[in-house]
Amino acid sequence: MKLDRITLRQIRMPLVHFFETSFSRTYKRDIILVEVHANGMSGWGEITAGENPFYNEEWTGSAWMILRDYVAPCVIDKDLETPEDVYPLTAHIRGHNMARGGLETAVWDLAARLSSEPLWKTIGGGARREIPCGVSIGIQDSVEQLLEKIAVELDAGYQRIKMKIKPGWDVDVVRRVRETFPSIKLMADANSAYTLADIDHLRRLDDFYLMMIEQPLSHDDIIDHAELQTHLQTPVCLDECIRTAHHAEQAIRLRACGIINIKLGRVAGFREAKRVHDVAQAAGIPVWCGGMLEAGIGRAHNIALATLPNFVLPGDVSASKRYWKQDIIQPAVETTPRGTIEIRDDPGFGYELDLDYIRGITVREESVG
Repeated sequence: MKLDRITLRQIRMPLVHFFETSFSRTYKRDIILVEVHANGMSGWGEITAGENPFYNEEWTGSAWMILRDYVAPCVIDKDLETPEDVYPLTAHIRGHNMARGGLETAVWDLAARLSSEPLWKTIGGGARREIPCGVSIGIQDSVEQLLEKIAVELDAGYQRIKMKIKPGWDVDVVRRVRETFPSIKLMADANSAYTLADIDHLRRLDDFYLMMIEQPLSHDDIIDHAELQTHLQTPVCLDECIRTAHHAEQAIRLRACGIINIKLGRVAGFREAKRVHDVAQAAGIPVWCGGMLEAGIGRAHNIALATLPNFVLPGDVSASKRYWKQDIIQPAVETTPRGTIEIRDDPGFGYELDLDYIRGITVREESVG
């Protein structure tokens, strides 16, 4: 295929409830949708960058410029034998994986539609017909509010609870959660809020038999995580610092983690996500699919990714209604009472686009080609 046009749309969607991590509180999302056109059809991707450069160096404004001025010109009008060809065409761009990944995932969706097959099949997935689902719950205004939210999600059937932590909202809060819910699958996500000086403090989390503690140290560190893991019984899960399969190889070689979170945007799309998956699988390291407050397109891509065989832990892929009063796809993503999402067999990412709604929430649009 040869892309003849790439259309960028920035949409604005208010969250049902604010979402707070160790570095910010989010009330609305400004999301860039990427539509790629070829052979009379189009495929769709979603850039998962936040509104501010806090998770990594990218944000909505930078991703728009990078994709328009650098990524798109590298790919448009090029002969693509498979979607695998997109990653090397943009690999010379340092960083900006989310901008690159937004276009790359759109090309995978287009390839699936051109082949009249579901995206999960195009990427080589299909190890399961249902993916296990967990939820990510941000820092709340009170412990009581957190406990209420956890109870609601457990009643909805979700199989795992991830709670955000930061200094001042960690050990005592986790203790309250564990006392209230003694048998749930529970993990803590620190989003790089600690340092090695906090080893003794973080060791106190071992008392609560957590599934994992996610990215407790710096966003770009592997070596200090290896040191930390030697002091903890709780497995360390790496997120922000795993941007390539090579990073995963380094982390595993250094024994810096026992689990890896894979996010499509963080690793620039499906090609590298599959390579990280394979590296971890070969080493016996389980992986799971992380979330970035995606709208329906990104959520559907995550569902396809999570059908690869080594995604054996419940991920952050949950129902649309947890975040949006109305999603941009139809039907909205829903979970079963078992806390799973059933895989769809429609071509591409598996859902219809609500184009009228997308037009209504678009704040800017631009095409290349």
